[in-house]
Amino acid sequence: MSANKVWNECLQFIRENVPDEIFAAWFRPIKPVSLNGNVLTIEVPTNLYYEWIETHYIDLLRTALVKQLGKHAQLKYLVRMTNNPASRHKHLEYPGTMKPKVDTNNYAPPQSKDFKNPFVIPGVQKMRIDSQLNPNYTLENFVEGPNNRLAVNAGKAITKHWGNTSFNPLFIYGGVGLGKTHLANAIGIEVKRLHPDKNVLYVSTEKFTQQYTSSVVNKTRDDFIHFYQMIDVLIVDDVQFLAGKTGVQKIFFQIFNHLHQNKKQLIFTSDKAPVDMRDVEVRLLSRFKWGLAAELKAPDYETRKKIIRYKLEHDGVRMDDEVVDYIAHHVKSNVREIEGILNSMIAQAAFNHRKLDLNLAREIVANFVRNSKPIYTCDTIQRIVAEYFGLDVAALQSRSRRREVVQARQISMYLSKKYTDSSLDQIGTRIGKRNHATVIYALKTVRDLMDVDKHFRKTVLELENMLTGL
Repeated sequence: MSANKVWNECLQFIRENVPDEIFAAWFRPIKPVSLNGNVLTIEVPTNLYYEWIETHYIDLLRTALVKQLGKHAQLKYLVRMTNNPASRHKHLEYPGTMKPKVDTNNYAPPQSKDFKNPFVIPGVQKMRIDSQLNPNYTLENFVEGPNNRLAVNAGKAITKHWGNTSFNPLFIYGGVGLGKTHLANAIGIEVKRLHPDKNVLYVSTEKFTQQYTSSVVNKTRDDFIHFYQMIDVLIVDDVQFLAGKTGVQKIFFQIFNHLHQNKKQLIFTSDKAPVDMRDVEVRLLSRFKWGLAAELKAPDYETRKKIIRYKLEHDGVRMDDEVVDYIAHHVKSNVREIEGILNSMIAQAAFNHRKLDLNLAREIVANFVRNSKPIYTCDTIQRIVAEYFGLDVAALQSRSRRREVVQARQISMYLSKKYTDSSLDQIGTRIGKRNHATVIYALKTVRDLMDVDKHFRKTVLELENMLTGL
């Protein structure tokens, strides 16, 4: 038997027992070098491959090799050190048990890996992670109510029974300012408190994307993957920004699979439910639905009062019940807006010697609500417009030139520009991958028609009322 034949048989067995993406990333690059009796020598690209295989798949590799060479099979690694011209190879030798037995003539034992990742705390022998959690976002200062109780209870279950719940992943979604980031951070902090040996990491999708791009440029992609595969609780904020990033989605999918298969906890936040996400691979969306998708809704009246009282108590401020009731009754959108109004009132009282009374509350609330612009997403607007015209979102995003589809598409662009902070390019991308020139033309067309066509103007105003009444 040749080395190629033995290794190909091993690969066939391995391929049947690991996901395709794991096989492609970690086993396909390995090359057979030689077969001497029952000793197979294989070449791996870096020390990282040796460490990763030994950590995760040595039992599988042992089984595959024993099937081909018998119970006395041995494996020798040949690690190619391409950045060291003086020593092109280092040798690692393993007996039948496949526990390291070092060839001291050619090999120095591998040191702890120096991962090129800003989250690793330097100078520590055992890898420890800077969790990137915000210490101010705790469960103690997260106000629970009917609007968020499902997500909160799921988070508490995760912290108490780490690795033994069906809430994996926990997908927290909802509108702006409802506490998604706060709750996700709070769960991570509580896991660290109850399970100090676990590596917890919070990362925004933007930061994850930047790190991946940097790893590709610097040719440290394997280090990037390996680092994330060693996290016990991975919290990724704003996963909706994965949309349209094909390369990042593939790596994210690979990391997701590895962590999930090894019973690590995944927590994601998003401004939309998985079913409403666009330009994200179907296989990734399906995994978002594996655990629990919990929506955070706008707080009800009683919860808003609890939020106001907690904020006032935290800041050491007294406020009459009638003022609290007034704010809770008139500010309904989200927690962030409530906090903004309270901060404005406290600042006015401190700097302008005003009383925290009903008059000040009315003034601040009126100014705040009048000057604020409702915040929606392009996807939400497309869904509402499509339903109004009796279409589906796919029709809006298609290349159809039917009059009603074109009109609905142009109105969607117009409302997206008016009610979101998206750029022209972003709006065009979200509505069928069109360019900014198309969006500019749509905006002009809608404005012109509103000036001359009363029926068309009524249609747009009705849609605006539907939006502002959400």
